[in-house]
Amino acid sequence: MLLDTPVRLGIQIQPQHVTYPQIRDAVLRLEEAGVDILFNWDHFYPLYGDPEGLHFESWTMLAAWAEQTERVEFGALVNCNSYRNADLQADMARTVDHISAKGGAEGRFIFGTGSGWFERDYTEYGYEFGTAGSRLNDLAEGLARVEARWAKLNPAPTRKIPVMIGGKGEQKTLRLVARHADIWHSFVKPDELAHKLSVIENWAEKEGRDTAGLVVSNELADRGEEMADALYDAGTRLFTLGLGGPDFDYDLVASWLRWRDTKNGG
Repeated sequence: MLLDTPVRLGIQIQPQHVTYPQIRDAVLRLEEAGVDILFNWDHFYPLYGDPEGLHFESWTMLAAWAEQTERVEFGALVNCNSYRNADLQADMARTVDHISAKGGAEGRFIFGTGSGWFERDYTEYGYEFGTAGSRLNDLAEGLARVEARWAKLNPAPTRKIPVMIGGKGEQKTLRLVARHADIWHSFVKPDELAHKLSVIENWAEKEGRDTAGLVVSNELADRGEEMADALYDAGTRLFTLGLGGPDFDYDLVASWLRWRDTKNGG
């Protein structure tokens, strides 16, 4: 776990109840404000509010962000492994990575992924929902295929695409974190982090992988600075904030950017 890495702020632009021009403007304003990472989510319907409200698909949007932006990293928080063939996911990720590489620099895409949970997506679009366990098994198989496909693609990704996995289940999810992840989106409270990290370290020993460079991520949600400080002290270095529109709260983002800069000695 990299405790000496800078604190980064990620903003999840929720792709619901907004027009795409409003999303495009938010991307521009957030990159200019100094946000480190931009996320969307991988669903087909709104998660709250009017269930039939405006909503946009994740991956096509990410390709547009790759072209629009110049500096920020970006990805889905998180991609659903169930919705696309794993080898196709790898090819899409590689392509978006190349689109985002500007002026000879490396790409900026982050491959955030998970096993899926929103049943309506599955039933409306014709995917088998299965069980939480079967979806995690599918994710394990999918991640292996993604990494194998990245090794075969021509051209290769511009860099080792960072893999971000969210979840806290100790028997399956944290083993996948130990096996594959560069970023762990933890969903846990500060006093839980040490135990969960020890579980990851134990799995990493069994997997023969060094997770010393693992970046711990967590959500700000409605938590204040006291909770964020506690997460920081426990080892969290990537903080994500969900931002809903159409009236995006840029003042809230600015306050968290100031907090980030304070943590980084600014």
